[in-house]
Amino acid sequence: MANAREVRLRIRSVKNISNVTRAMQAVSASKVRKSTEALIRTRPYATKAWQVLTHIAGQPGREQMHPLLVQRPSVNRVLVVLLTGDRGLAGAFSSNIVRFAAQKFDNYPVPVDYVAVGRKGRDLLFRRRKSVIAEFSNLPAAPSFGDVSAIGRIAVEEFLSGKVDEVYLLYTDYINMARQVPDMKKLLPLEVTNAEGRVQDFQAAHRGPAATYLYEPDEMAILDDLIPRFTSLQVYQAILESLASEHAARMVAMKNATDSASALADTLLLEYNKVRQQGITNEILDIVGGAEALGSS
Repeated sequence: MANAREVRLRIRSVKNISNVTRAMQAVSASKVRKSTEALIRTRPYATKAWQVLTHIAGQPGREQMHPLLVQRPSVNRVLVVLLTGDRGLAGAFSSNIVRFAAQKFDNYPVPVDYVAVGRKGRDLLFRRRKSVIAEFSNLPAAPSFGDVSAIGRIAVEEFLSGKVDEVYLLYTDYINMARQVPDMKKLLPLEVTNAEGRVQDFQAAHRGPAATYLYEPDEMAILDDLIPRFTSLQVYQAILESLASEHAARMVAMKNATDSASALADTLLLEYNKVRQQGITNEILDIVGGAEALGSS
């Protein structure tokens, strides 16, 4: 059994760690709030962009209107944009999304390239010997659309050049503070069939008639600008979802670490009291034994 001094030093060390994890929990809680506010602010623009894009692409001959709407007859190579975190201490946040990517693409019938967003995902992909054609790390704590637009441009350029035939976006969807779910979205070729439900929900919520648009200068010019921008917007929204999920996961992990440290400190305090009591008992026995020896002599 350790002596009282060693146990006292361990208690002090555990309490110091508990103070650090409690501070990190508070910081992560603040960052979650800011991330969710930024996520909510982008939704009206994204919804309106879906409306315009669906209306244009729903016209006859949509596949002739823009190359990013064209479904390739055969898929020979795909690109995966994988969003993870730059730092650890967030539980299984990064490993969960990398494991999700492995389930989806490890046995894929065609070669798969990756664009890694986040240092943790990049390292795990390199460790698994995956083909990483680009990586983005050390993004700002509150990234703007301009900070992440290069990721969408890479996806568009790879698709338009014919190097890849499909582009997928893998990220962690923020549900609430206690639940974050890995999710996959097909980024290119852009699918607008699923957008109809979103537009109908938007119109029903606003209780207005179906929108009619007049396009200036023309539909093709708007598509040339809107589709690449909307592709980057989807990446931006996914990054905001991933950031909110990462901060929530780190907050939960730090809370669990704080609770565990408190429980360990209580256990060590009990052990310290036992050791101290044992020491006092031994000293009393030594005194009594010495007194008896003196009395008998």
